[in-house]
Amino acid sequence: MMKRKILPFALSLLVFLGINSSVRGAGFLIYEHGAAAMAMGGAFVAVANDPTAVFHNPAGIAWLDGTQISLGTTVIIPKTKLTMPYAPLINPAYSNSYEMVKQYFYPSTFYITQKISNKIVVGFGFFSPYGLGTEWPANYPLRYLSVKDDMKSFVFNPVIAYKVSDNFSLGAGVFYVLSTLAFDLVTVQDFRPYGGGMYEVPASITDGEGNGWGWNVGALYKGEKFSLGLNWRSGFKIDFEGEIDLDSINVPAPFKPYVPPGGNVATSFDFPHILCAGVAFNLTPKLLLSADINYVFWNTYDKFDITIDFPDPYPDEVETFEEHWDVSTLFRTGLQYQLNEKLALRAGFLFDQTPQPVMTMDPILPDADRVAFTAGFGYKISKFVIDATYHYEIFSDRTSPNRTIAAYQVGGINLGEGTYSATAHLLGVSLRFVF
Repeated sequence: MMKRKILPFALSLLVFLGINSSVRGAGFLIYEHGAAAMAMGGAFVAVANDPTAVFHNPAGIAWLDGTQISLGTTVIIPKTKLTMPYAPLINPAYSNSYEMVKQYFYPSTFYITQKISNKIVVGFGFFSPYGLGTEWPANYPLRYLSVKDDMKSFVFNPVIAYKVSDNFSLGAGVFYVLSTLAFDLVTVQDFRPYGGGMYEVPASITDGEGNGWGWNVGALYKGEKFSLGLNWRSGFKIDFEGEIDLDSINVPAPFKPYVPPGGNVATSFDFPHILCAGVAFNLTPKLLLSADINYVFWNTYDKFDITIDFPDPYPDEVETFEEHWDVSTLFRTGLQYQLNEKLALRAGFLFDQTPQPVMTMDPILPDADRVAFTAGFGYKISKFVIDATYHYEIFSDRTSPNRTIAAYQVGGINLGEGTYSATAHLLGVSLRFVF
């Protein structure tokens, strides 16, 4: 049987099944869950004064009256460029620069809270905390690692909050996670020992999905002019399973039977715990300042196993890969100025530290440290509130070996090396109803 160069395929598949993002915070965490919080840089743990507290701090819903509903979405517009100085040495037809195909993402949210008594409030949230995707030009040099990928997660999170006293509340909940995925790349089949050549074979993953369970808890203290909040969102494990399709369209007829038509793939991934602490100050009756610190325990992503099950007589593949991600720290700060009874103005800033070592950075997940600036407003009309925000994100330029692809090594020079530059524009809107 022919010698199959499966390692780049298995490697990229491994990374995708476990993680994926185009431009998101702390690896591939999506933290935009409500336009009011988003406009304050996400510094909302000690504020938590609308139904999005189900995500930010479930203890906050203990102070919400009646029935409240929040609907929202965030349009995410990423822009990423990869500069590869040695690409023309791989192939004279290659250029030095490649831009990610323009895409738009719109993770959406739904929250509802209901006051049961003076001390008990229940709530429910639907949101997407992990995901997004990337798409690169079909014939760019790193197509053996990734061409296109898409991952989505959907969380269903009921919570309950109890007001222990007039100043202190606790909240807790459980959540169910459903995740789906799809992926395209190009593999290389080597038939030279059998009188053939090397041929590119498009590969794709379809019908990939997995699910898991987790929990969240929070606490909130409200003083006369300040508040303190804590929120812990648990990690969870997802066992992913999917189908691999290999297209031998580029392979000459005599060698087509040696290409597996497809198979199954399976892997597991431990998503991180998230610990958030926040403080908020009412400097004046109209001016509120808030600050949060977030710890995302990405050290759960230390190493990874992947199993590729091809039908007989093709041999299966089991690979273990080291990743060595670390704990990520995020700093958030925001302010709100209540201009009048109807209009609130907001602004924020955040710094987001990447958990990803540069040695494991590649076109599937080109992550880097980043800063973001936010601004927005809230407008109230009777029992209806509209919140809107704009968020601009700037990534640090980062040079990666792109996993040092063996075929791109010449004279000790990694021809696959490249520098990633990225920015993102985010537009958020939420509609809140109070009954």
